[in-house]
Amino acid sequence: MARLTTPTPAPTRTRAAGTGQHAEQPREHVARVVGHSRSFGSTQVLRSIDLDIAPGEFVALLGRSGCGKSTLLRSLARLDPAPAEEVQVHGRAAVAFQEPRLLPWRRVAENVALALLNSPERRQRHDLARQTLEEVGLGDKLDAWPRQLSGGQAQRVSLARALVSNPSLLLLDEPFSALDALTRIDMHQLVIDLWRRHSMAVLLVTHDVDEALALADRLIVMDEGHAAHSWRITLPRSDRAPSQPEIATARAEILRSLGVRPVAPNPNRTAHPTDDQGAA
Repeated sequence: MARLTTPTPAPTRTRAAGTGQHAEQPREHVARVVGHSRSFGSTQVLRSIDLDIAPGEFVALLGRSGCGKSTLLRSLARLDPAPAEEVQVHGRAAVAFQEPRLLPWRRVAENVALALLNSPERRQRHDLARQTLEEVGLGDKLDAWPRQLSGGQAQRVSLARALVSNPSLLLLDEPFSALDALTRIDMHQLVIDLWRRHSMAVLLVTHDVDEALALADRLIVMDEGHAAHSWRITLPRSDRAPSQPEIATARAEILRSLGVRPVAPNPNRTAHPTDDQGAA
């Protein structure tokens, strides 16, 4: 069932009963944004935005071009400066972009291992890169050059580079938009499989409403630099066909919130082919 919600703040630390000491409880958020603003010259892109992401949650961020989606992602990734009191990430954040951004003069395994430069052991970096490439189905491409890869394979290497550091938050900035339809379906399944296996939170920036509905637990529409609307999806992913009333209703509401007249989805698109085993 899809329902419109508004995010609420969550505490991160409580006092353990009977101990007289503060005991660390499981965090209710892996990332928290509180009153974060960002401007470029006279243009304000983010306007005191608030956002919480729970551990293991899959969030999709939608909005018109220029609304601040990628700017928010860059703040969470610490690629842009952000005050610690406004943007908090517990654990490691890693990012994969629309373009794989592989170094053409380094082999595939070396590109993945670049995310592990803080590790002093070269053999350990290589082993972790190999294991992660096997996870994304490219165990036979360790010594390949980036130019030898297809678009989908290059994006898998980009995902492996993000995953190899074992992040608690995976940030995806439109990573599927340049791929053909069949490759996108394969990549959707891969991301869901990796998300389950690693129990990490995911924030996906996308323009594709149907993609967001197929993948995410929660969909947020940004408008004028803040999180304007939020929908929580509780249907199993395998049941999220466009004909499902809950999905159809959420889709129409999201499109209207984006200022787009709702149109029928692609009739050839079915529910995501994954088995959620009862999970949302």
